[in-house]
Amino acid sequence: MKIRSQVGMVLNLDKCIGCHTCSVTCKTSGPAVKGWNTPGSTTWKVSRASVSRTTGKPEKWKGGWIRKINGKLQPRMGNRAMLLGKIFANPHLPGIDDYYEPFDYDYQNLHNAPESKHQPIARPRSLITGQRMDKITSGPNWEEILGGEFENAPKIRTSTTCRRRCTASSKTPS
Repeated sequence: MKIRSQVGMVLNLDKCIGCHTCSVTCKTSGPAVKGWNTPGSTTWKVSRASVSRTTGKPEKWKGGWIRKINGKLQPRMGNRAMLLGKIFANPHLPGIDDYYEPFDYDYQNLHNAPESKHQPIARPRSLITGQRMDKITSGPNWEEILGGEFENAPKIRTSTTCRRRCTASSKTPS
């Protein structure tokens, strides 16, 4: 009987910002496991987790990579020298309009409301203008903890290569 080892990871991506740390974890742990250094493991090393921007992240801001004329990839913000020059003052960061209008709730209305037939409510107020907001459309961690329990979180994603490897190594011959 051949004994196989299996590595399992659960990464909660409820607060995902698209940094691909999960991909790096997947890439570095897979080939290091004894017995996984088999032909075809090069596909393991280049796998990426599929994560996407959701509400609460910059909406129209474009980051990422572009392909130059010679075929090489370059960060959209420029080459190494340009990035080094922008360490202390980066002009290409998303602004307040790219995220959402920061708000807080009118808690004083809850504390100081006179006794009445209806329960008082804490309405949202803009932290920029101080005016009452009619509707909140997005905010920080807007889709946080959609699954309730950690085990049921719907945004736990792994790369397709990682899933294929883990499910293939866990199958037993019948």
